[in-house]
Amino acid sequence: MGMETIQSKAAQGRVADAPNGHWVYRVLPRSIWPYAQLARWDRPIGWQLLLWPCWWSAALAASAYPRPGDPLLSLLPAPLYLVLFLVGAIAMRGAGCTYNDLVDEDIDSQVERTRSRPLPSGKATRRRAWLFLVLQALVGLVVLIQFNSFAVLLGICSLAVIAIYPFMKRITNWPQLVLGLAFSWGALMGWAVEFDDLDGPAVMLYIGSILWVIGYDTIYAHQDKEDDAIVGVRSTARLFGDNTKAWLAGLYGGALICFAIAFASAQAPVVALAGLIAAGAH
Repeated sequence: MGMETIQSKAAQGRVADAPNGHWVYRVLPRSIWPYAQLARWDRPIGWQLLLWPCWWSAALAASAYPRPGDPLLSLLPAPLYLVLFLVGAIAMRGAGCTYNDLVDEDIDSQVERTRSRPLPSGKATRRRAWLFLVLQALVGLVVLIQFNSFAVLLGICSLAVIAIYPFMKRITNWPQLVLGLAFSWGALMGWAVEFDDLDGPAVMLYIGSILWVIGYDTIYAHQDKEDDAIVGVRSTARLFGDNTKAWLAGLYGGALICFAIAFASAQAPVVALAGLIAAGAH
């Protein structure tokens, strides 16, 4: 992205890497933009990546251990659970991004792509950002308490991982691993909601999802690796360097193996394995 484009977007009240023509900038009042940017409403890919493990797990749990003659509809996840996971993913991804921006304000101010974000640019105050974070977290809590007590406790446990993630890039070359622990939590939640406990298939799905997250976030981290080296931010992108392609092949291959073990141990229908093969080919 050229300097002229970055400056023009900043002048328009948008962050440097904001997508053009997004509904946030066409529909919402300009005064709301900083909060939409804190929650990354203009970049839905984040909540989608958080949502997928939830839906995978819900689908795996619903179809696990089928009995002969079970109707197809009985092997599908409850629509209510899918909607709750959707709302929860949007809310908690927004809360997580807001928290990350609060912790990383000093780093963001030194990186070209992120210095136009609401906090380092002064478009939002820290106090209001914290309030916005709490509001989003409350939405997530309302979603969480719709589930059984085991799932509620499990969801609360994820907050510990979320809390430490923004600090990991300062102390380890593997912050993507911690992100994987957080962003893959839904792989445990879907199963817990269905069975009120955890079992081997959910654990294998979780491990596979962690490998998947490390892979895609390593790719994402490559865009900032020059600035990261200057400000001291660590990442798997910097760690892997020229060997990134080999690492990605191993990570994604490992993810597919873990998914296959999860599906097989849950005795998932053949159609699920066919979907896995299609995903691997993609």
